[in-house]
Amino acid sequence: MRIIGGQWRGRRLLAPTGKDVRPTADRTREALFNILAHAPLGQAPLGGSVWLDVFCGTGAVGLEALSRGAETCLFVDRDVSLARANFTALGASPAVVQGDATKLGPRSLARPADFAYLDPPYGRDLLTPALEALRAGDWLAPQALVILESAASETISLPLPFKLHDSRVYGAAKLWFAGL
Repeated sequence: MRIIGGQWRGRRLLAPTGKDVRPTADRTREALFNILAHAPLGQAPLGGSVWLDVFCGTGAVGLEALSRGAETCLFVDRDVSLARANFTALGASPAVVQGDATKLGPRSLARPADFAYLDPPYGRDLLTPALEALRAGDWLAPQALVILESAASETISLPLPFKLHDSRVYGAAKLWFAGL
């Protein structure tokens, strides 16, 4: 695993040894950031944006966003030890919430997020409660782009008022692009 673009391009990230964390593949992250750079879905520009990396695992997606010019990223997961190790290796010190992404409570960032990436464990039905927690806690800007990762074979159901814009399959993963 490595950072694909930006200031940390080519830097290696620590990857998990077991099966508890399933990092977003380099190819999938590269495709995601190419989509964001070249085919905007009505979202804010990447430079200067606020990100949420929810169910962050290794922190690879949020670190990729920071490497490419995001102003800040909040990393959320029950276990942030691997993400913290990657932050240290890169000399980064972003904000972290260690806890349940489905029970975030009120926003702790200065401003709502322009982008939110949610990559929960596959097949555990955590997307809906996490999205509801983000909306209820005022974590998302009105035009925020929410990117959800699921297994390619899964279908998802978005809670209101979220609307699906697009979806793409990359190997075993499927990315869903949604907004409020």
